[in-house]
Amino acid sequence: MVTVSANLIHSHMDEPKVEQMFHLMESDLEIQNTLLMSNVMAVERLKYNDHGPVHAKITAGSALEIFYLVTQEVTPTTVQNKICSIEDAKVVVLCGSYLHDLGNSIHRVNHQSHSCILANPILNRLLKTAYPNDAALVVRLKSEILHAIFSHEEDVECKCGGWSSKDS
Repeated sequence: MVTVSANLIHSHMDEPKVEQMFHLMESDLEIQNTLLMSNVMAVERLKYNDHGPVHAKITAGSALEIFYLVTQEVTPTTVQNKICSIEDAKVVVLCGSYLHDLGNSIHRVNHQSHSCILANPILNRLLKTAYPNDAALVVRLKSEILHAIFSHEEDVECKCGGWSSKDS
C-alpha cells in the first residue's frame, strides 16, 4: 500500500531527467515563492486547504504513482504520438502536477489559466537547463505540460487523446 504524503515523490526519482527537474523546481526561487503566495490566497484569504509547496509535492508524488500504475498496462499518448520518451512523459506528469496551482497566487477564479501564464517562462528556463541540446523537445514538452496544467480544472476537458493498451 502506498502512503500519500509529501515524501511519496522521492520514490519516483528513478529517472535522471525526472530527478533533475524535481530538484530544479524545488530550488527555484520563483516557483517556491509563487507557491507560498498561492497559499496566501488559498489558505489565508479564501480559507481553503493547502495549495502551496507541500500540496505541489503531494500532487506530483501522487501523479507519478498513478502514472507508474497506469503505464504497466497502457502507453501514454505522448509516447504513442512520438512526442517524447517514457522518461520525458514522466517529466510532463511531474511538472504539470507540481506547477498546476501557481495561478492561485493571482486568484482562484481561472487559476488554471493564470498557472499557465506563470509557468510558461519558468518552463522555458528550466526545460532548457534540463534539455540543453534539444530545443524542439523543449517546445513539445512545454506544450504538454501547459496542457496538463490548463486541463487540471474539472470544467476543462482534457484533450490528451487518452491511453491505449500496450497490446494494441
